[in-house]
Amino acid sequence: MRGVLLMFILIPIIEMVVLIKVGGLIGVLPTIALVLLTAIVGVSLLRQQGVRTLMSANTRMRNGEMPVGEMGEGLMLAVAGALLLTPGFVTDVIGFLLLTPGVRQHLLKGVSAALMKGLQGNAQVYSYQYRETYRADVPQEPDVIEGEFREVKKDQD
Repeated sequence: MRGVLLMFILIPIIEMVVLIKVGGLIGVLPTIALVLLTAIVGVSLLRQQGVRTLMSANTRMRNGEMPVGEMGEGLMLAVAGALLLTPGFVTDVIGFLLLTPGVRQHLLKGVSAALMKGLQGNAQVYSYQYRETYRADVPQEPDVIEGEFREVKKDQD
């Protein structure tokens, strides 16, 4: 959680420094034009890759398969789109990297491996807790409900 907070603080500062340096080198208007150009090109590429990912997911679902990879790619494409629409060169570079299929695949493998490792660790914890709570070798007493009853006869006419 601290890492996310640190990113929200550092990335805008880095973006401002880079924008000021680039603006000092090439001027204010060319810098603004370059930021707008990267946003337009990025959104165009994002649209193409998003449609491709959506079509792939649709094909997998028609074949009765779960489009897990496509869902991960869709999430990364959404992040890439947000980064490309954020003014600045650093976020644009990260956004364009996420638009690169090879980089996306590499990140997806790493994220899925980390998730699987985390899930396996949680499964072991839950399994241990389950065994401790419900042990098969200890006889369990059946639930007993105590009460009284009486038979009520209905009058027959």
